[in-house]
Amino acid sequence: MTSPARTSRRSGLTVVALCFLTIVFDGYDLIVYGSAVPSLLAEPGWNIGTEQAGAIGSYALAGMLVGALGAGAITDVLGRRRIMLIGITWFSVMMVLCALAPNPTMLGILRFVAGLGLGGVIPSAISLTVEYAPRRRRQLYNAAMFVGYSVGGVLAAVMALILAADHGWRPLFAIGAAPLLIVLPLAIWLLPESAAYLRTRGRHEEAEALTLRYGLEPQSEASAERLGPSTLFRRDTWRATILFGLASFCGLLLVYGLNTWLPQIMRKAGYPLGSALTFLLILNVGAIVGGVLAAVLADRVGSKPVTAAAFLVATACLIVLSLRADGAVLYIAVAAAGLGSVGTQILVNGYVAVHYPAAVRATALGWALGVGRAGAIVGPLFGGWVLASGAGFEWNFYGFAVPALLGAVLIVMIPRRRAAASPQPAGDDSRPAAQPVG
Repeated sequence: MTSPARTSRRSGLTVVALCFLTIVFDGYDLIVYGSAVPSLLAEPGWNIGTEQAGAIGSYALAGMLVGALGAGAITDVLGRRRIMLIGITWFSVMMVLCALAPNPTMLGILRFVAGLGLGGVIPSAISLTVEYAPRRRRQLYNAAMFVGYSVGGVLAAVMALILAADHGWRPLFAIGAAPLLIVLPLAIWLLPESAAYLRTRGRHEEAEALTLRYGLEPQSEASAERLGPSTLFRRDTWRATILFGLASFCGLLLVYGLNTWLPQIMRKAGYPLGSALTFLLILNVGAIVGGVLAAVLADRVGSKPVTAAAFLVATACLIVLSLRADGAVLYIAVAAAGLGSVGTQILVNGYVAVHYPAAVRATALGWALGVGRAGAIVGPLFGGWVLASGAGFEWNFYGFAVPALLGAVLIVMIPRRRAAASPQPAGDDSRPAAQPVG
């Protein structure tokens, strides 16, 4: 007979696995654009320049800004599960339409509309993962789930290496339909609703059943309050809310700026297309490995110091890349830049998730990611502008090193959460909860 503890642990991992699969394709659908840029620039009859390519890359991110801000609040009304199912269907259909786009204008419009669904699923995926994770392993589970973004990036780079040279960019976008066949049926069957959400809607029996089935942490009555977006801007929370938004802006600027333009930047430095796409692959592998290891460390010593350190790693690695490093140093710097960009944003998301009460967690994540999407929009635009300006190779990296350093400063400035200000169980969000004495 299976023990209750083993059943709960396996059930919780099912939720994380479903969120992971969703984020894999979320990441693929976003990062594949960077892999497709060289083919788009060479598309017959389209005459796309680097600045226009950067603008099209930003349209999906603008859609994600709207989707994250809207879905973050709507999710706390409609529920995490429902938003996940709608978002998966939405962005999958839009990717098929992107593959059929007849011109650059229509591609940009469809990328924007796809972004609405892509941005909508992320707050729900993080919220469900953190809720169904063991309390002392929340950062690890969140990182394990969110490295799906970089797995999607690796998949995008591999598919581009296989398909782009001979078949162009359209098959790369068509692969984005896969979630309709793979993820959506599994999510309909296996994905539970948030117990915290059910409590806020007065559905206490359903919430209790989920708590027992998945071995969730019992919640106090205070945690069942309906907390609206105004909770983020109370006297004791507004500073952290603003700082989290700005830190997410810096993090996502790095993520999307580098993932969109790294292949083209490296080609400008003299590397062939195949080698340039390999750097994108290494960037995302570094994010996967580094992000998980950093999350383990964050569970042990706290979110704040590890997240700030990851931003500093990004700063240092970008400076190394600007020096035209070669050989092993080059590959290590690119991999570490993956930790400092994608891995850092994973840590920022996890920090937000554990800082706020469960009832308002998706709203807080929607806010931080929504503000962050402005940085995601700036990243590709900025990269395209620098490339078009004719500035030296090193300026492509200097420009990204500045927000990395600023991100570290913002994280250090986030105030410690007061236990009394939060209706969830006490325990500081920036370091592990105290161990029992004796």
